[in-house]
Amino acid sequence: MNNFTISVPASSANIGPGFDSLGLALDLYLTLTVSENDAWKIYQQSLLLPACNNYTDHFIYQIAQHTATQYGKELPTCCLTIDSSIPLARGLGSSASAIIAGIELANQCCQLHLSKEEKLQLATEQEGHPDNVGAALFGGLVITNYNEDTSVDIYRIDQLNIDMIIFIPQDELKTEAARNVLPDTYSRAHAAQASSIGNVFIAALMNEDYPMAGKMMEKDIFHEPYRAELIPNYAPIKQKANELGAYGTVISGAGPTMISFFPKGTGTQNKQKLQAAFPSYNIQQRKMDSTGLRVEKK
Repeated sequence: MNNFTISVPASSANIGPGFDSLGLALDLYLTLTVSENDAWKIYQQSLLLPACNNYTDHFIYQIAQHTATQYGKELPTCCLTIDSSIPLARGLGSSASAIIAGIELANQCCQLHLSKEEKLQLATEQEGHPDNVGAALFGGLVITNYNEDTSVDIYRIDQLNIDMIIFIPQDELKTEAARNVLPDTYSRAHAAQASSIGNVFIAALMNEDYPMAGKMMEKDIFHEPYRAELIPNYAPIKQKANELGAYGTVISGAGPTMISFFPKGTGTQNKQKLQAAFPSYNIQQRKMDSTGLRVEKK
């Protein structure tokens, strides 16, 4: 087995009305350097990664082992050096990136020759919805649908002519807690209105009508009104970003990170102003990753 490196981007899901169906790849990365070894060794080089004392407890190893077993293969022993710039439990797709990395680890080590569609299928079965894993795998902005037969429909937009700023708070928010505040069901009228908002949002994005897209993303009624109370400074961040000319500001995934979309070329100056307004946050200007999963052979 040749040495290789796996790189997987972070992702922001939902983008307002695209609940459990829209994912946006961002230029923060989980990276694995892999070499064959006579025993399993995992070295973690980032404080953003969860502590793990035994390789069998490592989430990426578990996904890789599960994938290999599904295809009747034995996962060879490896040495993994793992680095990450994706914060945990912040709504930036850290688990989705780990799932894609684990599947690709098995794909390379066991020579499974999986297509991207097969990887997406496996990842969605693990994650439960295809938005984050689709973005991490394909890059760009993905619009997805998870069918009852577990197949996945996906459409990709590979360019957005905007600047993006993310607001990362110090505190975590577990996805389970953010899901528990959502209603179990929606009325037909509520669902119809929420879907119409999403439809106009996608149409506006594809026509690069970013003011309309921003207006629609902030009108979401699928999840944002219920999760807002869990997000620190939800209203002040939106208000300040809008004062500075943002098209729209929404919760990133389940939160607590928020993401603002600004006119192209205004991100740098607005990042500085927002950092001054919210000094306890790690505020970053990020770009859309248009490639997704990368594998580099040594």
